[in-house]
Amino acid sequence: MISKKDKSFGDYKNKGHLWITLSTGEYYPDVLPLACELYKPVLVTFGQLLKSAHSSTDLFMAIAETTPQWMRIQLCRVFRKYVSPETPVEMLKKKSAAASICDRFGKGFRKITEVQAKFQDRPMPDEALCAVLWEYKDRGQKGYDLTERLFTIIRERFKELDIIGPERAGKDVILGELFEDYPKPDRPVDFVLLHKGTPVAVGLARYDSDRGGAQEDDRTGQYRDCASEVLNYAKKKNMPLKVIFLNDGPGLLLGSMWRDYEYLENKWSGLVKVVTLRMFSERITIKWLLSKES
Repeated sequence: MISKKDKSFGDYKNKGHLWITLSTGEYYPDVLPLACELYKPVLVTFGQLLKSAHSSTDLFMAIAETTPQWMRIQLCRVFRKYVSPETPVEMLKKKSAAASICDRFGKGFRKITEVQAKFQDRPMPDEALCAVLWEYKDRGQKGYDLTERLFTIIRERFKELDIIGPERAGKDVILGELFEDYPKPDRPVDFVLLHKGTPVAVGLARYDSDRGGAQEDDRTGQYRDCASEVLNYAKKKNMPLKVIFLNDGPGLLLGSMWRDYEYLENKWSGLVKVVTLRMFSERITIKWLLSKES
């Protein structure tokens, strides 16, 4: 039976808005001068490549050869808007895949003459497109802020623990590199807590500004698979390993997210905890991390 001191994630739901962290945003149209300043060189470069291209596939191959990487990625985003909105942007960013992208998607590219005409009709810089590109600039930033603050909490309040993982951007912890004979060796996690050098918890961290519908199902499904896999391995190896899902942001208050996370925690009661940053110090304890109770 859960004591009053050991509240579940579901017990926080009625006052959930008091337990989430809100990241500051930027106001429109205040961002436009900076956005235009940052992305005007991208649009100028795109215009130069567009002018000399004899086909849309020729344009894309020219973009693929552009350096530095930042410029190439931004040009790919402009290309997607003007030429091939159905092509996944992550695919466009892969320089080595340029030829295969043209083979697979080239038939659906907008004709180069039409692209040239549409581009010429827009002002330079194009405020609307610069605003769209600006939205990509800080994508993932709130997630980086979340993990950075987690590292700070561990170092300041949990002197007995060490934490490994990318503090902001960087390579995830790969469980196959941490545990011998791990069943899915390429399983990535965002952080691992260690006590005296021994892993005691693995965790995923996500900041949700907004979430709903199918995204909710995807997230909780991924979490469920991860928890099941980690805990089955820990049981097989007789390890007191726990799973922590650090989630934050106003997206938690939308749809069924809070209830779904509550279900995940209850499914593996005593082995899984879902927390926000504000809950972390209250709900994650050395006693819980080292306990062998299921």
